[in-house]
Amino acid sequence: MTEKKESEKSKKNRLYDLSKKFLTRKKKQVLAPEKKAEKTAKHAKENKTAHGYVKSDPAPDEEDKEQSETKSEETDELLPHEILNGKSPEELEAEAKAEADAIAKEQKGEVVSAYEFMSKNIPIQVRVVKFEREFVPTYEVSISQISKTTELILEKIRQQLIRHVNLGIIEITDFRKADVIEDKFKKTIVVLINKYFPDLENETKDFLVTYLIQKSLGLGNIEIIMNDDFIEEIVINSSTEPLWVYHKKHGWLKTNIEISDEEQTRHYAAMIARKVGRQISVLDPLLDAHLGVGDRVNATLSPISTKGNTITFRKFSREPFTITHFLQYKTITSEAAALIWLAMQYELSAIIAGGTASGKTSTLNVLATFFPPNQRIISIEDTREVRLPKFLHWVPLSTRLANAEGKGEISMGDLLVNSLRMRPDRILVGEVRRKREAETLFESIHTGHSCYATFHANTAEETVRRLINPPIEVPITMLPAISMIIIQFRNRRTGNRRTFQIAEILPDSSVNVILQYNPKKDILEQVSKSKSLMDTLKLFTGFGESEIHKDLAEKEKILNYLVKNKIDSLDGVGRVMAEYYTKRENLMSHVNRNKKLEDN
Repeated sequence: MTEKKESEKSKKNRLYDLSKKFLTRKKKQVLAPEKKAEKTAKHAKENKTAHGYVKSDPAPDEEDKEQSETKSEETDELLPHEILNGKSPEELEAEAKAEADAIAKEQKGEVVSAYEFMSKNIPIQVRVVKFEREFVPTYEVSISQISKTTELILEKIRQQLIRHVNLGIIEITDFRKADVIEDKFKKTIVVLINKYFPDLENETKDFLVTYLIQKSLGLGNIEIIMNDDFIEEIVINSSTEPLWVYHKKHGWLKTNIEISDEEQTRHYAAMIARKVGRQISVLDPLLDAHLGVGDRVNATLSPISTKGNTITFRKFSREPFTITHFLQYKTITSEAAALIWLAMQYELSAIIAGGTASGKTSTLNVLATFFPPNQRIISIEDTREVRLPKFLHWVPLSTRLANAEGKGEISMGDLLVNSLRMRPDRILVGEVRRKREAETLFESIHTGHSCYATFHANTAEETVRRLINPPIEVPITMLPAISMIIIQFRNRRTGNRRTFQIAEILPDSSVNVILQYNPKKDILEQVSKSKSLMDTLKLFTGFGESEIHKDLAEKEKILNYLVKNKIDSLDGVGRVMAEYYTKRENLMSHVNRNKKLEDN
């Protein structure tokens, strides 16, 4: 009996400890449980009610309970059972035991890597852990400053927040009013935070305000992961399994984040659709869109996806890749980049092909920095993926699907016809998947414009086969309009991306591979001499072969100069390219002296 009493006593102590430690910050409580020396007994009793019995007393007496109930009706404060979200002490202890078991399980795992990043002003800790019986490592994300009980309190505040702030549908769908909406929420959140956590320091209050804004206006924990620079893809497969992410270093990983139910996934999909002026429903269960920051989103609803509702986020780098990054990461060699630069300078058309996630669009963005700054560029896409440097004269165009009545469709052909009236110097046709995109691409070339597009194919030969055979069926006689094919490749074992082939299309529509990637040496090697590309360059430049090689050597020198001086920002690379086209002698003077342009 004594042991049983001791067990019950320890059980109660554990429960009060749980409710007492409801707000922690980096292993330190932000709310002190002991009453301050100068506090009066009356203020201590009010503090006990407002903060869910954070004091060290084992339990309130009956008189305190009655006063607390009366006080809560007047001030709408949180009661202890509200803080526990209506859960019984037994349920709370079961959760605590589950957490303890999870910690014990974590200790058996091998930590592959650990790092931190900031999601706005929220510090996030990440661990990639390999467990013994798991075949895929786990991506564990944690907000160290927020405990489980604190999350329950913040969820109650968030529910009150929704009742206090009313937004119109126009404000929700207008991305230009995002800051206005956030300010509305922030004002109300600050009032509620001060109400329930009056003793917090300003830094912690700002932290909680940011957290609640992300939970209320954003995608919750998904939005937090979006700020991890190592993450490329975020996937919701169904509510029955955790989120998956594709990590730049570790590939596909499970996460410790779960979706509560299918309705939450549907809500996220509908919210994204509203932001881009679209809708997703049972009658129209597919969504393909891009967010304001350039990230791409695809969503499907059940029963089209039989396992459950899905969302796939494809992140684009917040800091766009430049040719300097490609050279530093050995994605491409300076010799190959110089050849592509020369071809693009003299307006020869090209196709950038490769497998899924091989870096086709990133390569197109990188190579677009070779365009002269005084030329107008028009891009035509189904879903906007191309992102070009700001210094370029660029107009992006996107297609539009028909509405529910079958009206309002804007096709790629419509945009092409319209773009020809916009006096473009270069036309970028987004990913070519179907016959109509291929027709658009070749029609653009034959209107006298230099055109560039991405395409799904693993080799140059496969690119040609896919283009001339069903379902695309481009007439074989039209292929020589494409001067160059650039193949991108991703090694799925290492995650490295490389330029796999640079090939030319001969007048008889056959393929000649000039440069080929050697996986053993991890380098792009010349495997044959040009039979067509060089002749085309001579035709359009008036150069002899020696002059072309001299020009290539000069470009290669500039590219190496970018790497040596670590000029890898978009604006930095853009300035060098603009200088090359406008003040070539001045640029070469700096390159020869290995000095940056600002060092005049």
